[in-house]
Amino acid sequence: MYKAIAANKRNTFLIMAVFVGIISAIGYIVSIFYGNNSITWWVIGGAAIYALIQYFAAGALAVAMTGAREIEKKDNPRLYRVVENLSITLGTPMPKVYIIEDSAPNAFATGRDPKHAIVAATTGLLDIMDDRELTAVMAHEMGHVQNYDIRVSMITFGLVSAIGILSDIVIRMLFFSGDNRNSNPFVLVVGVIVLILAPIVAALVQLAVSRQREYLADATGALTTRDSDGMASALEKLQAYGKPMRKQQSATAQLFISNPLKPGFFSKLFSSHPPLQDRIKRLRDNASKF
Repeated sequence: MYKAIAANKRNTFLIMAVFVGIISAIGYIVSIFYGNNSITWWVIGGAAIYALIQYFAAGALAVAMTGAREIEKKDNPRLYRVVENLSITLGTPMPKVYIIEDSAPNAFATGRDPKHAIVAATTGLLDIMDDRELTAVMAHEMGHVQNYDIRVSMITFGLVSAIGILSDIVIRMLFFSGDNRNSNPFVLVVGVIVLILAPIVAALVQLAVSRQREYLADATGALTTRDSDGMASALEKLQAYGKPMRKQQSATAQLFISNPLKPGFFSKLFSSHPPLQDRIKRLRDNASKF
């Protein structure tokens, strides 16, 4: 487990390197088109600033986008005490606790590190889970905090967004600027291919990262509670009673324990979550190891 956490921290820098490479390629295409090599560095610098803003502001943005509200112990003693007990067990700072008024059962964690962590649950989750299952779900979310998953997710989200915005801007520049500085058709074709593929590759890397972190958070939660059956039971309830949330945002979907988006072909193909049945099977098959 400690090796996995260390790997997550290392992966933060590896993921950033991949995205910086993609952004550099976009900047290089623009520099060729305009014949100005300094443009590459401006593009990299702008993307880095955007990613940093996302890194520090993403927690507040996620809360705002989901409509979550912060609570104190008196507002919902049951949820607050579960999170409080888990914090004591793990020896981590008490995260801020939020509730989302939504009948769809779900939960999420966000924040750049354990000192700035936020955990949230929907009213639908509180309604269907017993105390054992609720503890398992919140242990899963605390597992994301413990494993520094939320840091990786926030940086990845910021860089994916930057690549998408840059690609869109550059494609418009190439086709609609009316000033073809570089008329070489080969450069134009290669540039367009890179610009189209860049957001897709970035999104696929983000999805692969998100899926692996869900498996790791399930395992971390089971180790924290020493109750893999409780975690499996909670996931089975999410599978049985799960439904799309009222406020659906693809940008925050990866933060939730279960996919909050409306099901469809493309949402399944590009889901940030592995299938619940696969996660349940892993927990059941490895019960003796927890």
